[in-house]
Amino acid sequence: MKPVTRALDDATRQLSKTSDTARLDAELLMAEALHIDRDRLLLSPPDAAVPKRFAKMVERRLRGEPVAYITGRRAFWNIDLHVGPGVLVPRPDSEVLIASAIEHFDGTPGPRRIIDLGTGPGTLLLAALDVWPDATGLGTDVSRSALSYASANARRLAFDPRLKLKLGNWADGIRESFDLVLCNPPYVAEGAELGPGVREFEPDEALFAGKSGLEAYRALAPQLPALLNPGGLAAVEIGYDQAAPVTALLARDGLEARVANDFTDRPRAVLLTWATTKYLGIGPRAHYISVLARARSRSTAERSRSNPRRNRPFDRRMLRRPEREGQRRRICAALSIRGQKGQATLRKDVGI
Repeated sequence: MKPVTRALDDATRQLSKTSDTARLDAELLMAEALHIDRDRLLLSPPDAAVPKRFAKMVERRLRGEPVAYITGRRAFWNIDLHVGPGVLVPRPDSEVLIASAIEHFDGTPGPRRIIDLGTGPGTLLLAALDVWPDATGLGTDVSRSALSYASANARRLAFDPRLKLKLGNWADGIRESFDLVLCNPPYVAEGAELGPGVREFEPDEALFAGKSGLEAYRALAPQLPALLNPGGLAAVEIGYDQAAPVTALLARDGLEARVANDFTDRPRAVLLTWATTKYLGIGPRAHYISVLARARSRSTAERSRSNPRRNRPFDRRMLRRPEREGQRRRICAALSIRGQKGQATLRKDVGI
């Protein structure tokens, strides 16, 4: 048996006492110690001496330190990220947000503008920019340490010309809207049980969100409607037992919510899109597009019944003729729907 294989077996036995993924942990640590990737380690184990630092790496893992902190890197979706103390370790569960976005934009050119709220080391934002090469993005975080990792990862992946990073709390101070909104907020309730080493090593501000675990969602809820463009998607990660309360918080101001399961078939994300009556803003410039579409369809049908020879597409200028004033009033009445900040009425920007 090769020394490397024997060392892997020994490390697996030691780590099985504290880790549910003992063999995987041992392989990742050995690959890092040998400066090779795990695939090469498994397919063609080198016939070489075991690096001395491997034993120290195993000791660190036995104390509960995350493998990603020990190796300094973590794979996520199709990219590798550099991580370390002070940032949340990317987890496979979060990949459901990227998978859901790919499904949502299937058959379209994809999102042009992407924002990642609480980007950490750039996990979701950089994965999304890798999927959509023509997109640009913005990442926010309250942690300078996290943004330094995100900046370094962006440079290493050559994505830095396509993104900006902003120090701040969620979407505070942001005045633009986006096609894709991504967010993995803290959602662990204070006092909840966590895996070995998580509480001890990973940053509290990226994990805990008050007694209920919902504080971050309460802060995000009023911000999301203003961030999301028509036809866009907001994907927000949740704890496996939070689907109902988070949906209740985020499905507001015309946003519809559905839940996406992760790869273990547990609820992991709330996906937000504009409802059938698509609310495209707040206040005086709120547009209810499907109401307009129905009103136009109705007036076209009315004209066709009264004069079949005039069965042509609806011309909005017809609404300006005196004989169409009744139709105009009906449409305006349909569109005068009370929004969050007052009466929302369609104005000159849609031609009425």
